[in-house]
Amino acid sequence: MTDDLATLFAYTRWADARLLDACRLVPPERYAAEVEPGWASLRSTVAHIAGATDLWVRRFLDQPAGGFVPESELATPDDAARLLAGAHDALDRLARDLSPERLAAPFTYRSIRGQVATAPLWAALRHVVNHETYHRGQAASKLRRLGVEPPLTDFLLWAIEQTPQPG
Repeated sequence: MTDDLATLFAYTRWADARLLDACRLVPPERYAAEVEPGWASLRSTVAHIAGATDLWVRRFLDQPAGGFVPESELATPDDAARLLAGAHDALDRLARDLSPERLAAPFTYRSIRGQVATAPLWAALRHVVNHETYHRGQAASKLRRLGVEPPLTDFLLWAIEQTPQPG
């Protein structure tokens, strides 16, 4: 399972980079504006992806994790990229040090609403990948509405790019 998590983290890093490259094509004023009335901005969605990933990493490392990095500190795709790079690096290091026993062990954390929950560590780690995938889909819809073709970020495409292709 450790290899599986390392693979999922590598895929997530790749998909995030593709998303951020597309976000850089959106003018700053459009990046920060509601895409449609009632729809959060593309920036809000990207900041949520970066902030939540960072928050989970802090939880995994037993660091203070009371809330998200404020969106105002993630005003540009490059700001989000920096926060994500640190989080991805930490996840890569964590994946290298995981034993089957640690993965199966209970992981207890406090939600941003103050609720305490416990699940196996492997489930929380996979949740980070799943959460990012979900919100990248939202960002893709917003990019399309802003006139930017969203990047393909399918797991299978990542795997194909990692695999030498015949002839």
